[in-house]
Amino acid sequence: MPQTIKKNAEERMDKAIAALKRDLSTLRAGRATPALLDRLQVEYYGALTPVNQLANINTPDSRTLLIQPWDKSSLGAIEKAIMKSDLGLTPSNDGSTIRIGIPMLTEERRSELVKMTKKFGEEAKVAIRNIRRDANDDIKKLEKTDISEDESRRHQDDIQKTTDKFIAEVEKVLAAKEKDIMEV
Repeated sequence: MPQTIKKNAEERMDKAIAALKRDLSTLRAGRATPALLDRLQVEYYGALTPVNQLANINTPDSRTLLIQPWDKSSLGAIEKAIMKSDLGLTPSNDGSTIRIGIPMLTEERRSELVKMTKKFGEEAKVAIRNIRRDANDDIKKLEKTDISEDESRRHQDDIQKTTDKFIAEVEKVLAAKEKDIMEV
């Protein structure tokens, strides 16, 4: 039973790391990538819809995003959503597609992106710590009925080691992204 709790906690921590990587992929580091628009929601017929469900997003070159909506009537809504977003991008509409030129990052924008990176990292660490707390609570419940106090302590120590390993992984992912952002 404690093994199941530890395995479940580790799987949930893996998912927290995957979510962090997905969130970090939406931050631009000077190159065009469709992942930049993953968090972008467009008001489409009264509902917020992810832009990748309304259009094809391509990168014809390393500095340009090309958005081709499937429904031409959504072109204005997509353009408006890009303008309102915190991406700092300016779309250009040619009537059937939207082109977004990805400018070089300024030092100020780079430092903003590093701050956002750290915010995502803190959220991931909090999620991992919450998973640790839940697992430790489950172990403590077992202590009352199925396992001894020493076993409980040993399992909690194992969970802490796992937590430390995943926190270190978060730090490694953040360091790589910060290096990518600060690279000129």
